Amino acid sequence: MSDAIQHECGLAFIRLRKSFSYFQQEYHSILFGIHKLYLLMEKQHNRGQDGAGMATVKLHTEPGYPFMHRIRSNSSQSLADIFSQVNTEIAEIEKLQPEIRKHPGLMKGHVNMLGELMLGHLRYGTQGRNDINFCHPFLKKDIIPARNLALAGNFNLVNTEELFGLLNMSPGEFQRQSDLAAMMEVIHHFLVKADEYQPGTFDIASVLKKAVSLFDGGFHFAGLVGNGDSFVMRDAHGIRPSYYYIHDDFIAAASERAAIRTAFNLEENEVKELMPGCALIVNADGSYKIEQIVPALERRACSFERIYFSRGSDEKIYRERIALGHHLSPIILKAIDYDLKNTIFSFIPNTAETAFYGLIKGAEDYLNKIKVERIISWQKDYDEEKLTEMVNRRVRIEKIAIKDVKLRTFITEDSSRDEMVQHVYDITYGTVRKNEDTLVVIDDSIVRGTTLKQSIIRMLARLHPKRIIIVSSAPQIRYPDCYGIDMSKLGDFVAFRAAIALLKERGLENTLNEILEDCKTLKRNNQLHTENLVRLVYKPFSPEELATKIAELITPADLKIPVQVIFQTIETLHESCPGNTGDWYFTGNYPTPGGNRVCNKAFMNYMEGKNERGY
Repeated sequence: MSDAIQHECGLAFIRLRKSFSYFQQEYHSILFGIHKLYLLMEKQHNRGQDGAGMATVKLHTEPGYPFMHRIRSNSSQSLADIFSQVNTEIAEIEKLQPEIRKHPGLMKGHVNMLGELMLGHLRYGTQGRNDINFCHPFLKKDIIPARNLALAGNFNLVNTEELFGLLNMSPGEFQRQSDLAAMMEVIHHFLVKADEYQPGTFDIASVLKKAVSLFDGGFHFAGLVGNGDSFVMRDAHGIRPSYYYIHDDFIAAASERAAIRTAFNLEENEVKELMPGCALIVNADGSYKIEQIVPALERRACSFERIYFSRGSDEKIYRERIALGHHLSPIILKAIDYDLKNTIFSFIPNTAETAFYGLIKGAEDYLNKIKVERIISWQKDYDEEKLTEMVNRRVRIEKIAIKDVKLRTFITEDSSRDEMVQHVYDITYGTVRKNEDTLVVIDDSIVRGTTLKQSIIRMLARLHPKRIIIVSSAPQIRYPDCYGIDMSKLGDFVAFRAAIALLKERGLENTLNEILEDCKTLKRNNQLHTENLVRLVYKPFSPEELATKIAELITPADLKIPVQVIFQTIETLHESCPGNTGDWYFTGNYPTPGGNRVCNKAFMNYMEGKNERGY
């Protein structure tokens, strides 16, 4: 995604089911759990670079000794920082007691983060500042063990104000800025109530059933309770991903299947998907159950997980991204008038590489078909040279652009910023025949179009192609997201700006005021969640008309080279990613009522000139 957006978070959970002495004997390491938690987090590092944190709970501690610990970091290398702190603590203890690793019980007592229950989190901030206080896990502490709670997750809630209202709480400034704070208050409220009714013996499932039914959003969260219980929970629509693995010695869960497979060297079918509305609950004694906490609703798993967010090392995701590119090949071939001889294919950024392979596969299939047809049509009228020339025809691919990572840290907000932004990417000179070759470049998705206009298209133009075609492996992003991705302001979307421009060009700008008045009416009647009125902005225009206008908007005014933009269709998106049908940012079809409210509020903010989130 050339336009960087804040998105997603990574969750990692491990519950050791055997003693540390057992792990020392069987796995030759008392630190087995810590090492595996690090791997689970490192293999999901793509999901969060604003901060990291981990919490642990120790079982069977003596009364009066701390049993719950947490460390967090918002440094530029936050994941490395928290585990460096753990390693430093262990090294200092070993200096004083060199033989401590031979005594697992003693080491458990001295190393704060050495616990049987472990929860790790990687943060991409969709809400709140890049402040260490916003890093997960959050803690609730109490003198009664069963009322201590560590919580972390990958989610956004769209009804936090209502949640605080249900608890008769007046949230502080920090709590208003954190969805997790609202979730924590609700779960902890029911946790305390359950403990009052059944001290130390309540079923955590009963707590979750009361709490989760109140949440509106997409979520995958996990919690550690001071009495030794723990849980992993997924929303009813399965919006956010959740996977787990059960072993006799431990239980692990994470946001991505591939992370678990890599950390424990597993086959695909050994890692299970936590189904929508379900919780994986691990009791204090190490037994577990999968329980339906809220009824499963229509599956609307986030399609952006497959397009961009999750690592492509998962075999299913890899195949789906190949399919995304392959589905685009007929449209691209038509756009270039099937002139492969004078067309160069490339990709920007690196995360678009897999879809690029699919696009090339489609072009090669077409070229091979043409080769066979031509050779057959010759009958016997050919010689070795003619046949060799035909057989050796290839789809032309080049590594056109390289992202200069170091340059990004050099960019400032002064008057030279625009000039510097143009050089975030560098080009490979000599790859394009000037004024002859068409340049086709695929991107994961086009969100704002800012990087395309300010950097990529200007950079490609320095190669002097005949024309430039920008291809998006995702459909047009038209609507805000409110389930874990920071795409909440309509004015940021180039597709929305294109629709506004077309409305004005065609004398239909009064449509915007009509929609605004309808939104205000819904709000007065507390019905803002009932329908998505922003769809009316796009209704007069075909996807092709919007794509043409988007191309105009992302083309620098002084550029004379023609620029075309081609998007994936909704239909081919679902053909490519059949298990992840969540497409509300493309279609406006939100899985929960809160989505409609956020979308309409985002439109009202745009019309009223408010540069703020829709939730």
